[in-house]
Amino acid sequence: MPDTLQESVEADLSLLKAIGRDWCLRHDCLPVRLPDGRAALLFAESADPEAVDWASYLAGLPVDEPVAVPDSYDRIQHALAVLRGERASDSESGLLAHLSEEDLAVGEGSTLDEIRRKSQAEPVVRLVDHIFDEALRLSATDIHLEPDDNGVSVRLRRDGMLREFLVLPRWVQASLTSRVKILAELDIAEKRLPQDGRIQRQWQGDTLDVRVSSLPTRLGEKLVLRLLRQDASVVDLVQVGMTDRIRLPFEALCDRPQGMVFVTGPTGSGKSSTLYAALRRILPRNINVTTIEDPIEYRLRGANQVQILEKAGLTFAEALRSILRQDPDVILVGEIRDGETASIAVQAAQTGHLVFSTLHTNDAAGAVTRLADLGVPRFLIASAVLGVVAQRLVRKICPHCLEWGAPLDHERQVFPEGFELPDRVPRPKGCPECDGTGYKGRTGIFELLQIDDELRDAIVRGEPDTALRRISHMKPLFVDGLEKVVSGATSLEEVLRVGVR
Repeated sequence: MPDTLQESVEADLSLLKAIGRDWCLRHDCLPVRLPDGRAALLFAESADPEAVDWASYLAGLPVDEPVAVPDSYDRIQHALAVLRGERASDSESGLLAHLSEEDLAVGEGSTLDEIRRKSQAEPVVRLVDHIFDEALRLSATDIHLEPDDNGVSVRLRRDGMLREFLVLPRWVQASLTSRVKILAELDIAEKRLPQDGRIQRQWQGDTLDVRVSSLPTRLGEKLVLRLLRQDASVVDLVQVGMTDRIRLPFEALCDRPQGMVFVTGPTGSGKSSTLYAALRRILPRNINVTTIEDPIEYRLRGANQVQILEKAGLTFAEALRSILRQDPDVILVGEIRDGETASIAVQAAQTGHLVFSTLHTNDAAGAVTRLADLGVPRFLIASAVLGVVAQRLVRKICPHCLEWGAPLDHERQVFPEGFELPDRVPRPKGCPECDGTGYKGRTGIFELLQIDDELRDAIVRGEPDTALRRISHMKPLFVDGLEKVVSGATSLEEVLRVGVR
């Protein structure tokens, strides 16, 4: 490796723009120009030839073999940190300039009054307001305030991905944390135990509900702020990403007078949005719709929405018992967490109610096993459950910089036997519209397990998930993801990232 690169590691900005900043950050590598004019990728750790092929395609020019420089790890990481900080605007620089260590630093012996005074100083108030404003402007769903060895990292979750937004000096941590805890009505003196609180703010005429969670770590308290817009609009099933192949039979299930319909998937996979979209279809009817939620994420006009409050004894099970005395037609249970709730929900589904709920399972067939594990007899599962939707969220390729290209060799191997291999696949490139990520917004990929007589017999017999999937002949999540790749909605990289293969 040339001596000039050992002394300084700097990204080639033209290559960086072509390949994409986010792509480089994900792969811990820097595109550089060698002294002889050749393009190369410098990896902080092990070199990745497959990544080089992809980078060559994105850049539209040959990129030479990767150069692994483990002895330059710190310098490359520093350069990557600079890239992460490129988003700092002039206004942010001005805010940081007004932060004074002398005025804001909190020592070990500081009193509560001193901590409270420094946390309410104008620079800290402006900083917290700026973080909120930028998070909302960028449509972030979560704000993470994370202490590390070098300072406090402010990260925003956008389209399901965490991105570093701001790095603050370590001495700001105590004042910043205390400011947020005061807004959330948390105990600023308690730093050894986790706490939960909430903040309500007005932003551009909308009411914002912020759920705040504190967690003590080795380097101090980490805060996560979940942003919920109370006036957010409920989308329909087409907007959540359901194609007619899934949507039409799912709507037929939602039109049934009684039974249970589940939506499954990991946390953050869009289950609530799908359930709200389903309720939106049926709310215009002359029926009584009641929901039990924790938290209430959207306001549904025409529905009676109940917020769980476990500290007061209002659990999912207790709320569900009360709702059954309220003459409901349709019930939404935000989540089946325990056997008691599962048992009451199944009984409700068998006594003339249509019940919607969610479960945390990897696929649709896993819902049967999960209900059985919660103590629901299999014959009741077979008779009560109408169908199960499993889903994931994938980022949509930005339409402003979408490009198409022939599948690479390693991509061809991903398509399963029987799936028609496309001539072209979409590529995320990156542009100002998508902040250089190549993606803008998210959509769902789905699978639908419909319970018919054959499946009911298999459930009663105790057949495993694999047998239920085989008997149902349903198309799995991966196939729906590949269909969205072929349509140009998302990339193959995204479908593989969410782990549905």
